[in-house]
Amino acid sequence: MASALSGIKVIDLCGMGPASLAATMLGDMGAEVLKIDAPPGSGGRGAGQGIFPLDIEQGKASPMQLSLMTSNRNIFHRLAENTEVIMEGFRPGVMERLGVGYKTIAKINPRIIFCSVSGYGQDGPYRSFPGHDANYIGMAGVLGLIGHSCDAPPVLPLNIVADLAVAVSNTAIGILLAICARERTGRGQLVDISMTDGVITLLTGIMGAGEYLHGGAVPRRGGTMLSGNEPFYTAYQTKDDKYLTVCPIEPHFWVNLCQALGREDFIPHQFAPSPKKDELLNELKHIFLTKTRDEWFELLTKADVPVGKVLDLDEVFSDSQVLHRQMVTEIDHPELGKVKQIGFGIKLSDTPGQVRTMATRPGQFTEEVLSALDYSQDEIEKFRVENVI
Repeated sequence: MASALSGIKVIDLCGMGPASLAATMLGDMGAEVLKIDAPPGSGGRGAGQGIFPLDIEQGKASPMQLSLMTSNRNIFHRLAENTEVIMEGFRPGVMERLGVGYKTIAKINPRIIFCSVSGYGQDGPYRSFPGHDANYIGMAGVLGLIGHSCDAPPVLPLNIVADLAVAVSNTAIGILLAICARERTGRGQLVDISMTDGVITLLTGIMGAGEYLHGGAVPRRGGTMLSGNEPFYTAYQTKDDKYLTVCPIEPHFWVNLCQALGREDFIPHQFAPSPKKDELLNELKHIFLTKTRDEWFELLTKADVPVGKVLDLDEVFSDSQVLHRQMVTEIDHPELGKVKQIGFGIKLSDTPGQVRTMATRPGQFTEEVLSALDYSQDEIEKFRVENVI
């Protein structure tokens, strides 16, 4: 069965950064992804092999090592002639200084889709600033809203907002949109992905941005409906010292919860302000300590209440729903044998994606790629001596 992106050739220059996971996603959709890293001793950014797990590089079947720091740009230019998508995660301006930026490549291949992923975007006063997830979500106003109270520090949500939720999804979406546009126009384009921009787009009305933009009210940490301070949207500790997320926001779900607990007297007070709200929270905390997490999950799902277990990772990957949805898969690794990997999260009925290959060694197919570009063995050896590859 054909995959959605069969025949699409992609060059991934994102290093080991989170945007490289978008290239993995394209590979799982059927694209032919060529991962390029700098060779050892070239002065360029290396692959950092061993820092990240194998699943970041899965689906990239033809890795090669190529220095973009040398005066010889012909190899990359020749690669770009027959490539449809180039992805890069350098600071803005670096690719242009190396002679392989969008404007240069577009002259060689007008159909090229050139995706640049950075913290703040390709223009603006912050364009060259370094950063990581916490920096971007802080600058976007999200970090300041995460936590139970303005009297306590903000809570860092791992690196799952800017680096993963935004960098991966927006990069993949941007590239796919550009592919669709190229079908109509015949031309490629620059896809400029700013992680900070993407985080700002997550500030929907429920996060308080709407109230500020339309009325000037600034939401405070711990003061939004989804901060975990409401009895109808929080995590409760259970008898076995585990946690259960209970989220009956809609009134009819709140009614279901109160009836399941035998506390119909709570029904009129779902949105009550303090001190009644604090009274409800304390009552519910004591109630949820009377059963285990799994007992509550079974009882409340039967009562049609939005509820979820707070699972540890070992529990996630043995959960019946996760297994049924094939979010754990096994593929063959030439050295490690059967290796478990996270499955493909987008289900397509006619052109399904799949984890096709494991990560390979950096530069494993450099010679093979150059031979396909009609370079002779003598030329390849010369490149190697000069640290071009």
